[in-house]
Amino acid sequence: MRTSKRTQILEAATRVVQREGVKSVTFDSVAAEAGLTKGGLLYHFASRDDLVRAIHQHLADQWEADLVAAAGKPAAEATRKERLAAYTRVAIQSATRAELLLMLEGSTNPAHAAVWEAVTERWAPSPAAADPAALDRFIVRLAADGLWLYESLTAEPLDPGMRRAVADRIADALTHHDD
Repeated sequence: MRTSKRTQILEAATRVVQREGVKSVTFDSVAAEAGLTKGGLLYHFASRDDLVRAIHQHLADQWEADLVAAAGKPAAEATRKERLAAYTRVAIQSATRAELLLMLEGSTNPAHAAVWEAVTERWAPSPAAADPAALDRFIVRLAADGLWLYESLTAEPLDPGMRRAVADRIADALTHHDD
């Protein structure tokens, strides 16, 4: 199946963010990366904000697909343990610098943040009460997010075997509590 022009543009924009940060996303920089004209981008996106919002949604949709693949089922069909284990593995093994930069940028824009919050709340919800199992699940989420942040900010990534071992250890911490 051929990738749509819009998806090609969003993938090019993600590469720009990966290399140069969110502020570097302009019609000119993305058009050059995608091998298009500025007019070609304007056909798909009316403004830079539309483009950045679409990048957020594109990456959040990728996360959702990765989470479904990791759990082997959609969030609505997975147990809490399965959802959090999938979140742990995806956050640690799949996250990129571009996603981190967009999430940070999104934290200052409610519309952008909502895209990421929706995915996170489906897969690794914040604890609603001070019950020990909810607290343990939240600690697992913080550990997964912390390792992902470490990986995103470090020039030398962890050895893939070590990354998998840490993801498995964090996910295995969930086995101490029933759903």
